[in-house]
Amino acid sequence: MNEEFITNSSKETKKLGEHFAQKLKMGDFVAFYGNLGSGKTTFIQGLAKGLGIVKRIISPTFIIARHYGIDKGSFYHVDLYRTESKHDLLGIGLDQIVEDKNTIVALEWAEKMGEMLPKHRFDISFEYLEDNKRKIIIKRHE
Repeated sequence: MNEEFITNSSKETKKLGEHFAQKLKMGDFVAFYGNLGSGKTTFIQGLAKGLGIVKRIISPTFIIARHYGIDKGSFYHVDLYRTESKHDLLGIGLDQIVEDKNTIVALEWAEKMGEMLPKHRFDISFEYLEDNKRKIIIKRHE
């Protein structure tokens, strides 16, 4: 699966995330790529809404991971922007979170995870086109 979308506002980016959530099941891992301000957190806010989370979703930049209870499991929003090494990832138990089949994980700055990325995952890349316009590419790795 390889899909490409153009969104013209943060509202459209959130809506795309909300629709994407319907494709997810427990054990899924979603890796996000893109520069600062490219729309990763906005998409994840929509994804969380699509999973039934009503809490305000803010990026866990300083605490690295936030946990939310969802129907039949957990949703983790992880942001590796401030991590420096693999030791940081293991320190927060990311390896255990990834292996838990009762979770859905959304991971920002996935390139920092390197070979620790699960083989079965979704990769979502964001490209800033202009003002509020973004190109979003979704790939599934099976």
